[in-house]
Amino acid sequence: MGPLSRSATSLPPGCLRSIVERTNGAGTVQAATSFYFEFDFDEWAALARSNPSEFEARRQALLDGFLQQFSDADQRRLRGLQFRIDMERRRARTPMAGCIRLSSMMWDSVVGPNGLRNALNRFLAFYPEHPAPAKRPLSSAYTARIIPFHNSSR
Repeated sequence: MGPLSRSATSLPPGCLRSIVERTNGAGTVQAATSFYFEFDFDEWAALARSNPSEFEARRQALLDGFLQQFSDADQRRLRGLQFRIDMERRRARTPMAGCIRLSSMMWDSVVGPNGLRNALNRFLAFYPEHPAPAKRPLSSAYTARIIPFHNSSR
């Protein structure tokens, strides 16, 4: 079992930070990869079904512990993102609808108007001498054959 087990959410405040610092995980957003939590999906799913308020309390405690490893500025930004995630989940009528909303948010952050792809394109335009991958058109000229599905009940 790693430094954090399923009972990590019951650790006192600051304990997660000291664990992360010992594993060289404090200070930058990139440090998030060194946060370790042994996740038992079945246990969390059972808790969500049997005691949703306890599930939410543990989820929030785990998120808070994770965010403590970052600087105040990064914490504000990450808490803002978590707020947006929580609001999308709350607005959704079903868990699947929430999942679809979050997936859409993630794709927007990559290919949306202010997404990663545009940021990389702006970077490469600003530094034309930077070695870039082989040029590919931004708008896809790919084609695909659409296969019609027929309703067998007709």
